[in-house]
Amino acid sequence: MNLPQSSYHSEIQRERTLRLRQILKELPDFCGEFFRGIEPTTTILTRLNYAYDLRLFFRYLTEEVSSFFGKEIPSFTLSDLEEITPTMLEEYLEYLGYYVKDQDKEYENHNPGKARKLSTLKSFFKYLYKREKLTQNVAEKVDMPKIMEKPIIRLEPDEVAKMLDAVETGEALTTAQKRYHKYTRSRDIAMFSVLLGTGIRISELVGLNVEHIDFNTDSFLITRKGGAQVVLYFGEEVEKALADYLEDRKKMLPPDSDEAALFLSLQKRRMSQRAIQQLVKKYAAIVTPLKKISPHKFRSTFGTMLNHETGDIYLVADVLGNKDVNTTRKHYAAIADDRRRLAAGVVKLRDDD
Repeated sequence: MNLPQSSYHSEIQRERTLRLRQILKELPDFCGEFFRGIEPTTTILTRLNYAYDLRLFFRYLTEEVSSFFGKEIPSFTLSDLEEITPTMLEEYLEYLGYYVKDQDKEYENHNPGKARKLSTLKSFFKYLYKREKLTQNVAEKVDMPKIMEKPIIRLEPDEVAKMLDAVETGEALTTAQKRYHKYTRSRDIAMFSVLLGTGIRISELVGLNVEHIDFNTDSFLITRKGGAQVVLYFGEEVEKALADYLEDRKKMLPPDSDEAALFLSLQKRRMSQRAIQQLVKKYAAIVTPLKKISPHKFRSTFGTMLNHETGDIYLVADVLGNKDVNTTRKHYAAIADDRRRLAAGVVKLRDDD
């Protein structure tokens, strides 16, 4: 199976590239050199997020730092950057905790958000210092915010079954939701089966075209985050769900339709990531109301189940497309809840007699 990168992913790349170019017009000229320098080692999404972070940082300088009050962002020079101190960066991190902009819209960042934005500045100042544009790397003197590890949320095997049952029957849906369920039932079962049965990312799911499915080998072609294309395989349950949906999909479209997207909205267009996120949220509220489940948690569920069944963390990393096996081990080689429940009954506080 060797197909060109789907038009969906190509269009996303183009949109992000144009957006990055637009933001660069709002930033100082030397920022352009930074983005050109990191282009070979980063994705367009990473660079776009860096651009958003840098724009926020320069806006902060012009609005909150007295020595830069009223200064136009494009007019910043490298000499201006030399004036920035570690204290200024620490004050910026404090500001990120809560600030108001864009017509009184409120924003909050906890330590993970602050750490990501500081990471952008560390990369930015490191690059300029390495290129001898600055005489010091002030950002390296600022400590990263401490990030507390959160428990990894995933579905237990019985919850996976309940989730698929809820999607299939639609019994717990409201009357209004049931009216749409009869039209989307096979599609939703197929989407949930693919997510739970293969562990692909939501962006990879959205980018699937009909031509990417090969029932001869029970495989499909996906485009990873960095643009690489990979063939993954699926089991019998996923195969049946996809086959059933494709039969219904044929009835949705006119015979001469050239729509390539695999998963279609009721408007017969490619489904968006947000629409799928909302769909998962709807059923998660029914099946696991105490867990905050998202499509990414489906990915965690698959990774954990695959590791449990095979004991091969390298296989898990490869299938999920994770570059760092240690990160994979951290997230998917966790102790299952059934083992924790076992621990609860082992320790006796009092003798029975």
